[in-house]
Amino acid sequence: MPRFLTPTKIGLLLLIDLYMQGAVPNSSSIPILSFLVRQLLPNFTNRRTRASPIESPIESLHFILDLGSFEALLLAHPALVPGRTLWDQFLKMLWSIDSLNALHGFFATRANLLANTAEENRMLVEMGIPRPPVGMLFLSRSSPFGSFARESRLEFYRLRFDDSLALWVSFVEWRQATKGYYLERNGSLGRWIGDRSLADGEADWGTDATEMLRITAYGIDGFGKIEGGRVSTGDIGKLLQFQVEQMQKFGDRVPLAMKDSFKGILENSLVVSSLTHYLKFLDAWRAGDYPTSFDNLHRYFDYTKRNRRRFFYQYALMNLAVLQADFGCLDEALATMIETISTARENQDMVCLNFALSWLYHFGKAHPNLVHGTETSNITDYEREGLMFLRTKAKETGTWTLWSSSLLSEAKLVLSNGESVSSAFENIQRSSQLVFGKGMKNMVGPQMAMTSSIWGRLGVSLLSRQYCQIFLSCHARDAVFDDLMRFSCRMAHLLTENGHYDDGIRGLEKLNKNSLRSWKANQHWQIYRGALRLKVELRRDNLENADRLLQQLLQFKGAGSDPDLTFEINILHVDYLTRRTDLGRALAKIDGMASALQEEGGDINPRLRLLTVKALLHSESGRPQKGFSLAVRAANMAWSARLLPALWAAMGAIANALNSLSEFQAASSILVAVIPRAYECEDCGMIAKLYSFLVDSHMGIAGQASSDSVQREKHLSKSLDYLNRAFEEYSAVEDIRGQSEIMAKEAILAIFLGDDLFANLYDFEDELFTNLC
Repeated sequence: MPRFLTPTKIGLLLLIDLYMQGAVPNSSSIPILSFLVRQLLPNFTNRRTRASPIESPIESLHFILDLGSFEALLLAHPALVPGRTLWDQFLKMLWSIDSLNALHGFFATRANLLANTAEENRMLVEMGIPRPPVGMLFLSRSSPFGSFARESRLEFYRLRFDDSLALWVSFVEWRQATKGYYLERNGSLGRWIGDRSLADGEADWGTDATEMLRITAYGIDGFGKIEGGRVSTGDIGKLLQFQVEQMQKFGDRVPLAMKDSFKGILENSLVVSSLTHYLKFLDAWRAGDYPTSFDNLHRYFDYTKRNRRRFFYQYALMNLAVLQADFGCLDEALATMIETISTARENQDMVCLNFALSWLYHFGKAHPNLVHGTETSNITDYEREGLMFLRTKAKETGTWTLWSSSLLSEAKLVLSNGESVSSAFENIQRSSQLVFGKGMKNMVGPQMAMTSSIWGRLGVSLLSRQYCQIFLSCHARDAVFDDLMRFSCRMAHLLTENGHYDDGIRGLEKLNKNSLRSWKANQHWQIYRGALRLKVELRRDNLENADRLLQQLLQFKGAGSDPDLTFEINILHVDYLTRRTDLGRALAKIDGMASALQEEGGDINPRLRLLTVKALLHSESGRPQKGFSLAVRAANMAWSARLLPALWAAMGAIANALNSLSEFQAASSILVAVIPRAYECEDCGMIAKLYSFLVDSHMGIAGQASSDSVQREKHLSKSLDYLNRAFEEYSAVEDIRGQSEIMAKEAILAIFLGDDLFANLYDFEDELFTNLC
């Protein structure tokens, strides 16, 4: 396998020569030059746009080309010669290299394309050789084309004879597909067109001997005896770097088609790069094959440590710590990362040190019981000091990504502790200015995710959903797959709260199948889809199906599970137990979740939700007054933290407790003030509950009024109106139990109004509705 030269590079040299000869019309110059720049400078395309996560990355490789790529470019452009195209002239130059000797001559004349230096011009004048005409084009030695021509010529002269022979054979094979078209355009040119040695020797050797020589040189099938000449070791290095970059940057695995092609290329390579082991490590890690990933990681850093200095040792430790944490070996991962910090500080590697400190901070947030040396009383101050240190170091070293992520982490810490929302917005704004000022496309996802989350916590679901839509429509192409999945899951959650279950599931189904080959991403995707299906089955009162789904989802626990998703599954478990009227187990489940959250700390929002759910659970058990203090506590904390969805739910629980105390007017005043703001949350289930509590308030006020009074009729009519609105909201999310409760209240209201026929109709419809479901 050659180190640099391939038939593709010979084709590029011919295309440069064609342009330098002035054979390209002015109208065709820009497409030709753009094609050449894309091949010689692959990063030029990567800076402009990246390969879509939906398409195969092999389509973005610029160094493995067949002649079809040249034909598609040149056939559409006419040449200066009438009746000919640039493709015809290119083929003429291509087939003019008709022997190994001609190939040597071709590379020898590449020096004629370069502009002479001042010293060379002086020597030409001294020797009496005239200078080239003024109008001739020459390549600057420092230009991309000139550097490519000089490097190609130098690498050809470095080849041994067998390597140059392999290059010649692969070149002949590479251009063979155009033989029919070339003969058609140029007439009959003999049997041995393209090989002057065979054509000149046929008269002396005879046809049979010449055929035997052809088989000896090119193989019995014509070509392919000497393989591996189409791809150089430099191309393999670029391919490895490309694949590693894609996997590290976007979180994808190597596509199966590209993996098979790359395996065939490596089989023909005599030298296997150590980066191959790192690529296998990443692929095995994404696939969840941890033994294989451990083996390839050790093998890669064994090779790099043997060939390089000790400065790369901290990166081996860093990768090992991340892998151990993903595998569930948390104690080992913590110890390894601490050693990484010590080694990076010793080697003064600030990039590795900052990353390790950032990882250690987030690890401590996820597993506070494993991080020793901090007291519970000052854990918030400790975290804030850690973020300030990371932000300062990132600013000093110019690590913009770490600086932006530190600002976002500080905003998240402020929101989790229920502190000032304006401080969180300030940090988000500073991070946004840094992201767009430095052009960090990889940080747009976390930036917009935090903004969407804060608007959701403020109860403005419309803005939260619009941020998700903007990201999925405009920024998904340049985003990590984890960010893409995060926004897709959040969008599905917002849609399911409005009852658009099919749209939510459809959004999850659109995710890239190749990216879902990653084990961890696929597991999260499966669990989230299962949680959405469980919510649908519970609302549709299919408790048998819900039980099967719940038993599967409860198995996904452990160190690597997503805490937010685990909390949602536990909340659905409580809902399932409540619908089964197993209130004792539901209350025990809530107490266990509350104890775990109290030990771990973390976000205040889950704790508020648990307080509200527990207060409503007491109401389900016939003791709504027992949950009054819990609801007041949740409302006070939600108001302080500006968690408006939790505040409206808590106020609904307070109103329900007030109804049980016969404080109907106070409960009605609370609900009338809350419900318009609750509509901004776009949670049909919560709005339906608030309307149901409001119906109870008006029914209570009507019961306290004198019979046949206008006040009584007014509140009864309002009760009927609010019952219809509650039924519409329950119908939007297909909550059968809620619909049945509303219909039962309508039947009670009909009996209260003295309309027995109307009440019997409601009873009949309720029974029929239940039987149908």
